Amino acid sequence: MMNPSPDNQYRWTIAVVAVLIYFFTNGMAIFVPQNLFPRLMEDFSVTSAVISRSAGITLLAAAFLAPFAGALIDRFGVIRIIRAGLVVMLICFISYPFAGSIEQLYVIHAGLALGLVCSGLMPNVVLITAWFQKGRGSMIGILAAGSSLAGAVLPLAISPLVLNPNYGWRWGMGALAIAFFCFAFVPGFLLLKSAPTPDNDADTTAPADGVELRIAMRSITLWALALGSACLWFSIQSMNSQVTIFFEQEAALTPQRATLLFSLIFWCSFFGKFLFGAVSDFIAKRHVMQIASCILFLGCLLLFNYSGGELSLTTDSLRLTFFAAVFGFGFGGCFTMIQLVAVESFGQRSLGKILGFIVFIDSIGAALGTVLIGQLRTSTGNYLVPFLVVTAVAATAILAVSLIKPVTSSADLSATR
Repeated sequence: MMNPSPDNQYRWTIAVVAVLIYFFTNGMAIFVPQNLFPRLMEDFSVTSAVISRSAGITLLAAAFLAPFAGALIDRFGVIRIIRAGLVVMLICFISYPFAGSIEQLYVIHAGLALGLVCSGLMPNVVLITAWFQKGRGSMIGILAAGSSLAGAVLPLAISPLVLNPNYGWRWGMGALAIAFFCFAFVPGFLLLKSAPTPDNDADTTAPADGVELRIAMRSITLWALALGSACLWFSIQSMNSQVTIFFEQEAALTPQRATLLFSLIFWCSFFGKFLFGAVSDFIAKRHVMQIASCILFLGCLLLFNYSGGELSLTTDSLRLTFFAAVFGFGFGGCFTMIQLVAVESFGQRSLGKILGFIVFIDSIGAALGTVLIGQLRTSTGNYLVPFLVVTAVAATAILAVSLIKPVTSSADLSATR
């Protein structure tokens, strides 16, 4: 029996490091600040609309930077880009606890955008795709689950500091910055390396398979996937950014209970990402994405009560727990499937550029959702209208995803028109 090649074994080291990097970069740049929104509103004396702009800046800047990062990955290699992103992230995370005004926080969040596109999901998907030819769906699911695990664990991990009046959110973010350096920055520089050479077991000819960006741009599939992912990210990001404020200020939950429900969303997202990723190894990925989109929509519906001819938002603790579980599960599935459907539909030839384009579009959706829903809440005084908008956009995503078909050649392009 032949022993596994060293490179074939080393891919598991690559997978662990990629998950750690994504765990900290996405968790600390997006999910932890969103959970801290009520504390930041108190500290800087701002409204939900104003604090929501911080996340909106990160997502909007990431949208415009993503296509450039994708092109740089294809030209210079994913390892160099990831390491550059880690340096940017370290600077931003160290600076975060020292923000003295909302304007300074905005500047830091703009820097986080550059770090995210260079060391976040897109480059790590490219890295994992190059190393894993079999079971790729499961591996991308595990990778994507890293951010959900971060959303579930990190807010709870720092909550004793954040909710302690002697310390607060600044100490919490400082503690996470130290953890990022030890468990993401250092491994990223010491352990990451490029995919195997042709002499190894992994097939390095795979990245040449698929369609070029110009062909993908002429297909309905790319635009349907981009629109669907933008709508999904609008719904996911707007809900995640506002739900802690809703839990505390409208559902009258304690900060501890609100943090637990916020973490529950991400625990269920964690399992959703892994489960949907594994299932997609056996079922067409676009069909799995449709199922996940429907579950996300159902989760949104659970927030509403209709009684006596009036529509309102539920404040029942059990119902909110059910919402967190279902919405989180759908969120996890959608998150994972966006990346996998791109690979299934277009192959790997121009994967960096195609993912860069998709991230550009869906990041605009996420930024718009964060800013718009926060502004609507400030304007209307509650979350009824904002969450109705989120639900309608989630329904639109289902329709867009239904139009996705694989595009593997110029011949197939005519079939997708």
